[in-house]
Amino acid sequence: MNVREPSIDMNRLFDRLRSLGAIGRGEDGKLVRLSASDNDKAGRDCLVSWLNEAGLEVAVDRIGNVFGIWRDESNEKEMPLLLGSHIDTVIDAGMYDGCFGVLSGLEVIETLKAAGIRPQRPVVVAAFTNEEGVRYAPDMMGSLVFAGGMPVEEALAVIGHDGSVLGDELRRIGYAGTLDPGFLKPHAYLELHIEQGPVLEREGFTLGAVENLQGISWQRITIDGIANHAGTTPMSMRRDAGHAAARVVTFLRDRAMASNSPTVATVGCMQFEPNAINVIPSRAMFTVDLRDPNEQRLRAEEAALATFLEGLAKAEGVRVSVERLARFEPVIFDGDLVAHIEEAASRRGLACRRMTSGAGHDAQMIARISPAAMIFVPSVGGISHNPAEFTPEADLVAGATVLLDVVMDLVRSSGAQA
Repeated sequence: MNVREPSIDMNRLFDRLRSLGAIGRGEDGKLVRLSASDNDKAGRDCLVSWLNEAGLEVAVDRIGNVFGIWRDESNEKEMPLLLGSHIDTVIDAGMYDGCFGVLSGLEVIETLKAAGIRPQRPVVVAAFTNEEGVRYAPDMMGSLVFAGGMPVEEALAVIGHDGSVLGDELRRIGYAGTLDPGFLKPHAYLELHIEQGPVLEREGFTLGAVENLQGISWQRITIDGIANHAGTTPMSMRRDAGHAAARVVTFLRDRAMASNSPTVATVGCMQFEPNAINVIPSRAMFTVDLRDPNEQRLRAEEAALATFLEGLAKAEGVRVSVERLARFEPVIFDGDLVAHIEEAASRRGLACRRMTSGAGHDAQMIARISPAAMIFVPSVGGISHNPAEFTPEADLVAGATVLLDVVMDLVRSSGAQA
């Protein structure tokens, strides 16, 4: 068999990105593929058709993670190199987040196959279930279960915000697999992703070699006060859950802004009861997202919030309860893999910097069981989780090409070509 230097088929990659980006797009133009929904099924079906066209073995585990496996008798006993990300989206999403990593992984495998490369170990591309966590909590659930961080039965029993049960929905859409999560033991894991932030574009870098990932703390806070008439109740006599919630929002922002650390704090969801213009809120429910790449600082922020809530309850005459939704410690990726990414970028003459990921990714879960690292490409304007999400084609090609180079280095040695 003749061997040629592998090269990414950028037209195939872009066509697939656009095709997948059209699945789940409504008449209003909004892209929505929530996990285990009908739109998610359509996206999965499309991906599986491409995996089959590529001649890959398709496997689905019990949490619905989809795998395209490239192996043969010569390497089937070796631990696989795992590539991947996710294809579920947030509400009104862009088309690159997650999907670029999955489709680039598939493109790398197809490119290597076409070039006559015979890898010394299997290469697998994965699309993990419920990375975004919009319909079911926690986020990054499929990779978390795959890595053994959450029992599969517990995950399948999770009730979504719409009252659906994840396990029931996976069965309904035909993606409740039979394989136990973790049936593959990765030799290493690589994830290519858009940055979802402004650093690479602002500093003029084509690529990021992600060396660590922020810790994440998600909480749901409920404040109970007393509903009363908005016109007849003096300000000094109110137990206003809405005002108390506003004080929490202000506290979090002021504290983060005053800090010299990279800590960030976000209140992303808020709901009042009875939610009437002329009634003092009796209840406020809202989420808090705290992130920091340093575990001690993250714990300090959690403790500061807890202390503030305790004082708030006394000062406002309200009752405060806190529910932990998710908690992930900061992750340090494999140093050798990070260096390998930098070296591959350098060989291509591409400007690359080491960096921290501010967002959560499946890679942080797989890092529990395998060496792992990530490659970032720039996001224009730092925009993500938004239909304006965009990365120029040249940057997409650069990222996929470096992923290809790293994969080749990891699976090929002298005598490994046919």
